[in-house]
Order: sequence, then structure tokens, then C-alpha cells
Amino acid sequence: MTDHDEVARAEILARLAISREELRHVLEPPRTESAADGSSNGGAQPGGFPRSRTMQMLMSGRGLGTLGAAAAGLLIARPALALRLLRLLPTGGFARMLLMRAFTALRAKQE
Repeated sequence: MTDHDEVARAEILARLAISREELRHVLEPPRTESAADGSSNGGAQPGGFPRSRTMQMLMSGRGLGTLGAAAAGLLIARPALALRLLRLLPTGGFARMLLMRAFTALRAKQE
């Protein structure tokens, strides 16, 4: 390669490194050590699950309410689409999880 090609290649590699760093900055949430108590990031530990801000919002109380409202709106507006989407979900797993939580809560009340 000539010197011109090497210079062009170095410029391209530098631009790629910059764009990769920008993507990392946009896609990865900032990790703060002050949130170790879990109060500011929806109960997630730093570096733990959920890492993304979207999942943290959905897993919080307000996020679950928002998700429930969106699901209810979809069910009212387009019931056929909502039922088709519901068939894609593993409803058996959700039902089993809810039953286990209910049984655990009942046992805790009895003791």
C-alpha cells in the first residue's frame, strides 16, 4: 500500500472507533456507584439486571402500570390483534408463576 492508502485507512479506523464509542454511550446506560441501594434505578444493582433504562422503567411500579394501560388500550382498540399477540406469550408459564406467588402468599399468611 502507498502512504496515501495507509493514511486513508487510519482515518477510517479512527472514525469507526469514534462512532463505536458514540453507540456505546447511547446504548449502554451510565453505571453509577451511588445507586448501590437500588433506590434510583428501579431496584437494579449496578451492572445487574435490568441494565437498560427501558427495562428498568418497565419493571418499576409506574412502568407496570403504563404497560398495563397500553395493553388495555390495545385490547379495547384492536381486540383481534391483542388476542393474536396473547397467543404468542407463554401463558402457561405466566399462570404457573402467578399461582406459585398466590400459594406462597397464602402460606405466609397462615404462618
